[in-house]
Amino acid sequence: MVIELLTSHASVRKYKDIPLSKEDVRELVHAGQHAASSHFVQAYSVIHVTNQEKREQLAELSKNKRQFLSAGAVLIFCADYCRLAKAAALHDKEIDYSHAENVLVGSIDVALFAQNVAIAAESKGYGICYIGGIRNAPEEISELLELPDGVAPMFAMSIGVPDEANEVKPRLPVEAIIHENSYDAAKYDEIVPAYDQTMHDYYLNRGSNQKDTAWSVQMADFLAAPRRTYMKEFLAKRGFTFK
Repeated sequence: MVIELLTSHASVRKYKDIPLSKEDVRELVHAGQHAASSHFVQAYSVIHVTNQEKREQLAELSKNKRQFLSAGAVLIFCADYCRLAKAAALHDKEIDYSHAENVLVGSIDVALFAQNVAIAAESKGYGICYIGGIRNAPEEISELLELPDGVAPMFAMSIGVPDEANEVKPRLPVEAIIHENSYDAAKYDEIVPAYDQTMHDYYLNRGSNQKDTAWSVQMADFLAAPRRTYMKEFLAKRGFTFK
């Protein structure tokens, strides 16, 4: 059942030494392409990295060695307006993807596409993990993958046959997410402390990497200071200037 598949997701970071074939990857990508797309622009591309030397460089640049070197397949997901510029040129027109709305469209399109790929992979028994570390060195990675203007790497995904079984992390209760007719911030006064206790118990008792902490503590620390502040400048160099 699809809902059971969705609610059983847990990131996998340790894989068996079993590569995915190019045909396997094409099947997953094809499934990914059937995600919704704003105005059907399909503003995404994916780089399937099969070259071992490039994988090793990505492992260093992204600071995710275990992921990039052990996975059965490594995919780099990109927001992509290069193809759309080529399409417009067929009609002697130029496109403008510099505005904030188009940055959002590309980001949302590639995220929806990638999530379809992830679900397709998990439906076939593979494990996956998103890798935001691709943004640790976006310029160097763009050069390594020969990305043209209008194309920006957003994140990577490792896919493979799982060699570990992680517990599913408890999500926030549905009540924290659903608001009826208007936004209700007051309910967080009760929901967040209760969820903190749930996560504290989970972290202390899970099968590995136990720790004594809670969700709100981690979020406060994670969001207290700006991260990857170079991303705006990098995206501007790619043509995404947020006008």
